[in-house]
Amino acid sequence: MKELFLYNWQVRHDWYQWCEGVPEEELLKKRTGGVGGILETLFHIIDVEWSWIRIMHGKPDFQEKFEEYNTLERVRELDAVFHQEVSAFVQNWEDRYEDNVVPDVEGIEWEERYTWGEIMRHTIAHEIHHIGQISVWARELGKKPVSANFIGRGLGNAKG
Repeated sequence: MKELFLYNWQVRHDWYQWCEGVPEEELLKKRTGGVGGILETLFHIIDVEWSWIRIMHGKPDFQEKFEEYNTLERVRELDAVFHQEVSAFVQNWEDRYEDNVVPDVEGIEWEERYTWGEIMRHTIAHEIHHIGQISVWARELGKKPVSANFIGRGLGNAKG
């Protein structure tokens, strides 16, 4: 599981670099599908990842407002802050956490209880899904998207 988080983080970093060559108005432009535009989708990915990690620890979830982070620089800064907590959790993941059930969290009423393992895999798939959307939007802009290849990233035997 750690390898797939590392993969997502590498791809996300590559997308940040890709964004440097795109005019801000294109990064902010609302697009079909997804949660908005390219930058708002990157923001959404990091917010959801961080939120789920907090929820697994029984910490309150709160939604950051994209309007406060609507530049590439601000999204990267937020990612760096959130990544500290997320990375520490992922790096210390143990198989025994797999069946832990999400605790009660103030402000969230669960229709169904999820295990930590389900949430971790959902978080991985969530990012891959949205990165696919950004890849389509990149092509619509006439630009080559970031490679989605796992192969060649040096992650095959990642230990953490």
